[in-house]
Amino acid sequence: MKRKRLVALGLIAVLGCTQVVTVYADEMEQVQQQKEDASESLDALTDSITDLEAQKSQIESEINSLDGQLITTIASVNMLNEQITDQEAALAQTEQELEAAQANRDEQYQSMMNRMQYIYEKGGNGGWATILLENGNFADLLNRAEYTQQLYDYDRECLEQFVQTINTVSELQNQQETEMANLQVMRDEQESQQASLEQLLEEKRATSSDYDLQIQQANEKADEYQQLIEEYNSKLQELEAQRQAEEEAARKAAEEAAAAQAAAEEAARQEEANQAAQDNSTPSTSNPGTSNSDNSDNGYYEDPVDDSTPSGGADSGDSGTSSGSTTGQAIVNYALQFVGNPYVWGGNSLTNGTDCSGFVHLVFAHFGISVSRQSGALQSDGYAVPYSEAQPGDIICYAGHVAIYMGNGQIVHAANEQVGITTGSATYTSIITVRRVI
Repeated sequence: MKRKRLVALGLIAVLGCTQVVTVYADEMEQVQQQKEDASESLDALTDSITDLEAQKSQIESEINSLDGQLITTIASVNMLNEQITDQEAALAQTEQELEAAQANRDEQYQSMMNRMQYIYEKGGNGGWATILLENGNFADLLNRAEYTQQLYDYDRECLEQFVQTINTVSELQNQQETEMANLQVMRDEQESQQASLEQLLEEKRATSSDYDLQIQQANEKADEYQQLIEEYNSKLQELEAQRQAEEEAARKAAEEAAAAQAAAEEAARQEEANQAAQDNSTPSTSNPGTSNSDNSDNGYYEDPVDDSTPSGGADSGDSGTSSGSTTGQAIVNYALQFVGNPYVWGGNSLTNGTDCSGFVHLVFAHFGISVSRQSGALQSDGYAVPYSEAQPGDIICYAGHVAIYMGNGQIVHAANEQVGITTGSATYTSIITVRRVI
């Protein structure tokens, strides 16, 4: 019975060691799963950050492009304002010249009327007869009449010259007023485009700032996941150290229990041996001829206790379009079909109305040729050619305006609200660039 108790104690020590391994294995598996979940979340968050940074890079590129367009537009507005100022000064000068010419005409007219009144009052049949009777000299009379005719002719010539001057100055004034209206329309278009670009830039910058905020928040969350993973790693290391310490303690306890069991068994065997020797030395009381030969072993036999701790574990062995055959003359011929149609700022109809850049955009689109929709952007389309080498179908770019070159120094364009789509001189104002896209 004593041996059985010792065997039971040894088994309890072995089972205790096994239980420690099982408890720590379960907890470590749970922490490992939490670590893997955090790692997956961190990977997903890293991918999200990469996508956000790519989107931010794209919008930054768009912002840079819009900044360039805005700078060009502001420069165009400034140049147009300068031209308008110069035109206003020229118009004021013309008005002064017109007023001076009208005053000279009125003065000359009044002088002529005074002379004619004098001649009438001093002349006439009675006046001429008096001269003849008093002087009796027909030569003097003829000289006076000839002088009077010369004076009349001179007055008439001067009056006609003043009238011609007034007409010339008036025509110049009308031309300047037309040019002033064109410049103001172009300036208004550029200012509207500037406002649109500024609003778009504000929206893009707000979006970029939102991306910055999202990236910042995602990075902060990623830092939290990284810190959590490090905590899980520390926890796993701590659990592994505790498991090893508990296993070592259980192993030593098992060894001590086995040693105590072996010592107890040895003591029990020694005690049984002594008891047997003592029994053999006692005199026999049996009858003669009768022998007490009962030498049976009354000791217990038990299988040896294996105090080794079985070890084992699962193997984690998971491991642009092309212009084709389109000719410049074909583009010009098509564009000329719409002469007389209205000008509508921001419009997109060759029939019901469009603006200068819309006119160019829609005409080329008819032939499958993609060009920019804004006049500032059209200055970068295709490639530049000198005006001296311009051909029909080239795009003429001015400050805040664009047109299609017809050849022979002429253009077809959506001019302004007063004249709509029309033709005119290509050099009516300064040319910025000539672009060829076919």
